[in-house]
Order: sequence, then C-alpha cells, then structure tokens
Amino acid sequence: MFTRLLTSGLFAGAAAGLLTALLQLWFVQPVLLHAELYEGGDLVHFGVDSIVPAAQELPGFDPIRDGLSIVFTMLIYCGYALVLTALMSVAEGQGAQINARTGLLWGLAGFVAVHFAPGFSLAPEVPGVAAADVTVRQVWWFITVAMAAGAMWLIAFGSNWAAWIGAAVLLLAPHVYGAPEPEVFSGPVPTELGALFAARALGIGMVAWALVGTFAGYFWSRGVGASEQSQTA
Repeated sequence: MFTRLLTSGLFAGAAAGLLTALLQLWFVQPVLLHAELYEGGDLVHFGVDSIVPAAQELPGFDPIRDGLSIVFTMLIYCGYALVLTALMSVAEGQGAQINARTGLLWGLAGFVAVHFAPGFSLAPEVPGVAAADVTVRQVWWFITVAMAAGAMWLIAFGSNWAAWIGAAVLLLAPHVYGAPEPEVFSGPVPTELGALFAARALGIGMVAWALVGTFAGYFWSRGVGASEQSQTA
C-alpha cells in the first residue's frame, strides 16, 4: 500500500507539476516580471514610461531561474499529489471508486480548498502592492484551506443535511470573519496588471489541480507500484 501510494503520488505530481510550471512560465511569469518593473521604479503608473520601452524589455528565458522554478513546482505538486492519493486510499477503503474521471473531481475539490477558497478574500498579489502582515495572512490562509478541505470532504461523503450545512459553515466562516487587510490600499503596480495576475494564477491553479487529480486517480486505479511490490514479495 505504501509503495503504491508513494509511486502514484510522485508520478502524478511530477507530471502535473511539469505541465503547470510550463504554463506558469508562459502566462504568469511575464506578468510578475512586468510588475517588478513598477515595484523597482523602472516604470511609473500613469507616467510617460508606463509602457515598457525597448531598453527595458522583460527578461527572457533564464536557464537557472526558470529551471529551478520548474523543479520547485514539480516538488510542490508531488507533495499535493501525495496528500491527494493518501485521501483517495482512505476514500477507497470506504467504498469510493477511484479512477481518472473521479480523480478529476478530487482535483477540482483540491483547487477549491487550496486556491479558490482563500483567494475569494485574499486574492493572489503581484509584487509591490500593499498587504497585511505576512504571518497573519499565512495563519488565515492555512485555517481557510483546512476548513475548505473539510467542507469538500463533507460535501462529497456527507449523507445528510447536517453534513452539508456544516460544509457551508466551514466555507463561509473565514470570509465572514474577514481576511487580513492593510490599513490603506496603495502600490505602484497598475490595478489592471494585478487583476490579470490574479486571474491567470487562479486559472492555472485550476488546471494544475485538475491534472493532479486526474493523474493521481489514473495511477492509483492502475495500481502503480503494487505489481512490482507483489512480484518481489
């Protein structure tokens, strides 16, 4: 069981992480690099230099920076996939069917818990924008993710209205309480750039979790690692 869980999680996470990293390099990184020009003062919002001049074009492909980004993204999604396959094994023991199709639903639930639920009140931010204390934001983020994950489990496996009402309460509670916000909103980055970054970060997050769930469900249903273990037993 452990070998099957480990190999399924690693294969799913590596595959999803690689594809996600490539999408991030193409769609998200240029927005971040553009925002950094405003953060560093190279560009000024509403100024004559608000368009990137030829001498300040965004950096191109950097083998070290982009290579490390790909590796770290793959490692992060391997961690997510291991958690997902562990939960899948528990659900399978309770009679749930696990395959690529149901894995897609698991992945979308993971997206809601890790990206959409906290992002509803604490959206992804570009560099240079005003923000509350990072420790307070991290605490709120972890609590929101944990409560949203619990809500997803209750929605999927709850068998009565009490469970579903409990899920709604878990989803709403962090937002009713409120996310940490700065005392004043300010920053040199144009709001249009911040909105584009938030939209692309959430969009790619959804694609990434859909891939993680689909791959995890597929590899788990195929029994990756189980056959090798049985042959050596």
